[in-house]
Amino acid sequence: MAVSPFSDGTPAASQWPIPPNHFFDYELETNMGMAGTYFYHSHIGFQAVTAAGPLIVEDSGQLPYHYDEERIIAISDVFNNTDTQIESGLQASPFVWSGETANVLVNGKGQLNRSAESPNCELASIDVEPDKTYRFRFIGGTALSFVTLAFEDHDQMILIEADGDYTKPVNTSYLQIGSGQRFSVLFRTKARSQLSKNQFFMQVETRDRPTTTRSFAVLNYRYKGAKSRRLSAPLVPPMTLPPTTLGWLDYKLESLYPDPSFPLTAEVTRRVTIRTHQMITNTLVWAQDNAPWFETFPSEPYLVSLYKNDSLEFPSYERAIANNGIDPITRAFPANIGEVIEIVVQNTGADSGGLDIHPFHAHGSHYYDLGSGNGTYDPVANEKNIDGVQLARRDTTMLYKYGETTTPGLDMGWRAWRLRVTEPGVWMIHCHILQHMIMGMQTVWVMGNETEIMTVPADDIQGYLVYGGSVYGNESFDPSPVHFKGNYTK
Repeated sequence: MAVSPFSDGTPAASQWPIPPNHFFDYELETNMGMAGTYFYHSHIGFQAVTAAGPLIVEDSGQLPYHYDEERIIAISDVFNNTDTQIESGLQASPFVWSGETANVLVNGKGQLNRSAESPNCELASIDVEPDKTYRFRFIGGTALSFVTLAFEDHDQMILIEADGDYTKPVNTSYLQIGSGQRFSVLFRTKARSQLSKNQFFMQVETRDRPTTTRSFAVLNYRYKGAKSRRLSAPLVPPMTLPPTTLGWLDYKLESLYPDPSFPLTAEVTRRVTIRTHQMITNTLVWAQDNAPWFETFPSEPYLVSLYKNDSLEFPSYERAIANNGIDPITRAFPANIGEVIEIVVQNTGADSGGLDIHPFHAHGSHYYDLGSGNGTYDPVANEKNIDGVQLARRDTTMLYKYGETTTPGLDMGWRAWRLRVTEPGVWMIHCHILQHMIMGMQTVWVMGNETEIMTVPADDIQGYLVYGGSVYGNESFDPSPVHFKGNYTK
């Protein structure tokens, strides 16, 4: 959404939320290089657990990889409580955890984990034909679950896309997918003569949770004479999936179309380290540098306030530089257009000594992923790891945990990015686990100065500046949206 600053979908950051019984039309301008696998979802509370769906930007020219057909495989969670109950509990004092996922669904289907209560629920069917090459588009639409998955008797996949960016081919027998991540693989089906049966399981298991949730889908071969049975989840899993591979694909995933203007180390103007930490107060809070961020913090969205010049001053770059990148008054991270920054997300021991994993996601421009590791980020040592690697552009990568417990506040794992700041606007960087977002694990970045951000004449965007403004429609009236092209109206 980098080309539409008021349509990034982040309430309290770039725009007002959509009021009940209203709608908001998104008109997307997809430029060259944006083809890939995405998904849309709500950014309010816990709604994204169900208010989500695939968004595919198709190639307009010749495909870089040949395949016969494609399939979408969307992974999601289901919980026993309602969205409202979960959100209230996460913000309550005393704290009430959401509970673990009741099941991981594939394309909205599945049977409850270790339960005989859902025998009539179908497993998702991924229909294929023999001797064809498919593009499987995997979408990590989970609220909580970090999963590993593989296909029974099919151990060869070729990864070709990550987070909407084509990559050089990488062979793999399994995938690890965190919330918000997307991957495409080329999947070659067996020839008819190789098939002793026509149905195989895709096995999905959660990782780095107190208990393992296991679910299945069916890879269903269709050909003349094939009989497709309705399969239930097997009592004995057909595969033994590997444990979490720390640093999976780090330094191996390279861009298919390397950027000639890739920001070199010598161009880096500063490094911002975001130290994540779970604090125990009267409840549980996830904070970045002791500054949690909630939807309720600003009285109105940052971008709206900047235009109205009323309730929030423009973030101070000087205050941020003196405070490890964050302006403590506005709780925002300002950045100048043109500068090259490295963003390091540092995992630390919680007040209780615990550790967790976090799929960190950036709005606005994609970044170059510099990899991950244990302990504290060492830029000199890591430079050797990225030397000669045509780094892929990503928007969601995993911050791993390197133990179950540690000393409170001790550095125990990092993830590093590099970004040339080019897109003026108000953008969020946050953990994509919904529970953690509700608990405060979000940051707001204001990229560009006032002149660069507020390029659209105020008269043209009045409908965005008030809750339920004219850009939101309902049964009584159609919306009056602004058609953006880059940072200008047209």
